Amino acid sequence: MKDIALLLFAGVCLIQSCAALHAQSTRQPCPRPAEGSAIVEPEDLRSQNGVLKVELTVENAKQSDGSVRYCYIDQNGNESPNLRVNPGDLVILKLKNELKQFDADAATAIPNHMHGVPEKNADDCTSGLMTQTSTNLHFHGLTIPPVCHQDDVLKTSIQPGDPPFEYRFRIPENQPPGLYWYHPHIHGFTKLEVLGGASGALIVEGIERANKAVAGLPERVIVIRDQDLLNPNAPPSKSEPVVPKMLIDRDGDAANNGTGFGKPAKDLSINFVPVPYPDYLPAVIEMKPEEQQLWRVLNASGITYLNLEVLFGHTPQQLGLVALDGVPLNQSGMIGDFVDWQTHLGVPPGGRVEFIVKAPAVGTSALLVTRTVDTGAGGENDPNRMIAKISISKDAHEPQSTLSATPKPLPPSALPWLASITPVRIRRLYFSEKLLEPNNPNSATEFYLTVDGQTPAAFDPKSGVPNIIAKQGTVEDWIIENRSSELHAFHIHQLHFMLIDYQGRTVNEPFLRDTINVPYYNGRALEYPSVRLRMDFRDPNTVGDFVYHCHLLEHEDGGMMGLIRVEP
Repeated sequence: MKDIALLLFAGVCLIQSCAALHAQSTRQPCPRPAEGSAIVEPEDLRSQNGVLKVELTVENAKQSDGSVRYCYIDQNGNESPNLRVNPGDLVILKLKNELKQFDADAATAIPNHMHGVPEKNADDCTSGLMTQTSTNLHFHGLTIPPVCHQDDVLKTSIQPGDPPFEYRFRIPENQPPGLYWYHPHIHGFTKLEVLGGASGALIVEGIERANKAVAGLPERVIVIRDQDLLNPNAPPSKSEPVVPKMLIDRDGDAANNGTGFGKPAKDLSINFVPVPYPDYLPAVIEMKPEEQQLWRVLNASGITYLNLEVLFGHTPQQLGLVALDGVPLNQSGMIGDFVDWQTHLGVPPGGRVEFIVKAPAVGTSALLVTRTVDTGAGGENDPNRMIAKISISKDAHEPQSTLSATPKPLPPSALPWLASITPVRIRRLYFSEKLLEPNNPNSATEFYLTVDGQTPAAFDPKSGVPNIIAKQGTVEDWIIENRSSELHAFHIHQLHFMLIDYQGRTVNEPFLRDTINVPYYNGRALEYPSVRLRMDFRDPNTVGDFVYHCHLLEHEDGGMMGLIRVEP
């Protein structure tokens, strides 16, 4: 009797497995919600007993309009799930590459500065192969070692047909609790995959332990992505003012026209709900009347800057910022549960903001919008536009996760606050660009991020020669200038930094970041715009070779990147 029961149980399991496999084989690859629909939060995958095991498949799918979508699908069919971990957890993530080649010419469309990338060999850790169907993962913002199977993006390259590649790393015990993210980082093709939708949130739990102001709040994960225009030939909405004739910048996108309106360089989506030009039909966020929530917003765009506001009617509301780029604002040892109340929050590509939002009363019109960002004469057009309508109802669905109401405080940092450390040296770097055909304003552009004193050169992934050598255990100041006519977003892997001064003026901002805007040069000022950053190399996980770059991905892919080696 017992044997029969076991066989029946096995039969049921087999039938269920077959059903799951059939559902997986018949589902639409990389599905997307309809315009104007309610946003759905990504599925939460939580660590269990100190371990998070995840199986992801990266896929792509060509659409009828010729565009290609990219996505991560987990073992249960969820798209771009939230990876939720605790400090000290072990992450075991298996990544399967099922990307397809849709454009035969693109397979060899490697930028000029990347010629000579080695042929694929049997070892995904050393091949460095960079093609349209190669992939890997970068865990943006995490302080984990830049080595294969953890966070190496220089040589790790996974090909279609390879067995699942295992990422295995431990979340550091001192990793600040907050919002991080994962995305591919194949040099020359990162923009292609991220713009297509290959990205997801990673949350290190415990932000309420760092700041009790958010204890007990429902939390909502919001991922804003950009994509190629769905309606590139549509005239602007009739509700918009007349703007100058549309121009195209050197990257092939709509150029900044300085009006705050007109055709954007890219469309936006929110949790994959598209909000396309020209009408920007907003997605829907449901909230209960006058409730407070913690919104954790990731700008996973390839090139689009955000300037977020919540409007009740036409009035901007106070947003309670509690964390930037995964780090709580009061990590500096500030007294009390610090909340920085602002009416708008700028978020560069790759940046994250976590803030408290209070819903209005029933009957109040409420919107999440992004205001125009001045990207400079050479930049893309990021105009004013709606992203989501906030719908108020007593029956609104609650977010799927709520923070603990009785958190245990985080232990104090074992290291002195970064601002109190004297840097061992000051380095100067600068952004610049060059037309390949100087007399042709529409020529292709090379992008550079150069250490002062070195010759500007597009990043060469096969070189292996570091632009900067630093020592683990030290702190440095980097002054980064922008000698180009467009806004750039500086990002460095493996660590966070602190803004010391902006445009030569000291700032009182005791916050940590991993991505920051560097203002554009207007062609008239006597000095180039700059930021001064305090770089923290004290963590032993920073030892090794890793990169710093502009997080506008077409600039990164085009060579605006450098290699740093941190020695023990």
